[in-house]
Amino acid sequence: MKPVPSRSRPVRTGRGAAFTLIELMIVMAIMGLIAAMAMPAMEKVLQKQGMRKAISDVIDCCGAARARAILFQTPVAVTFHPHDKTFSADGGSPGHGALYVTTSQLPDGVDITMLDIDWQDYSDSDPARVWFYPNGTSDEMTMVLHDRTTDRKLTLEFSTGSIRVSDVDR
Repeated sequence: MKPVPSRSRPVRTGRGAAFTLIELMIVMAIMGLIAAMAMPAMEKVLQKQGMRKAISDVIDCCGAARARAILFQTPVAVTFHPHDKTFSADGGSPGHGALYVTTSQLPDGVDITMLDIDWQDYSDSDPARVWFYPNGTSDEMTMVLHDRTTDRKLTLEFSTGSIRVSDVDR
């Protein structure tokens, strides 16, 4: 005589091995609760504010200007207005459905404390222009953004037209 396994539920093998509808519904309900609890935290992570938004907008605007310069084979400027805390990509052709920020204003509490273009101080100038060229190069720019607790330096590399972000050396 064969011993009977001491399980409350029979072991399913072969084609009959599967989850029941109730088991799947319980798993889905638990996953839904976890997702609902995580949603506010994920929203905060994905939402850009303050210094993070300012840096992202400057990088996007410069990227849009560089892309326009290369695409339309004409110099394109990013115009900064340090006193108004605004900037925009000019020239080229208007973007149709572009994913880049092409016009923006720095968030409240974020200020431009330094703006050097080709080794000239433009912090008090209005407007100040950084040029991007059809071969992918640009003017050289160093910008320092300041909020209550942080200073971040954005350096535009003239040979690649890309921005490097770093902490300010003190």
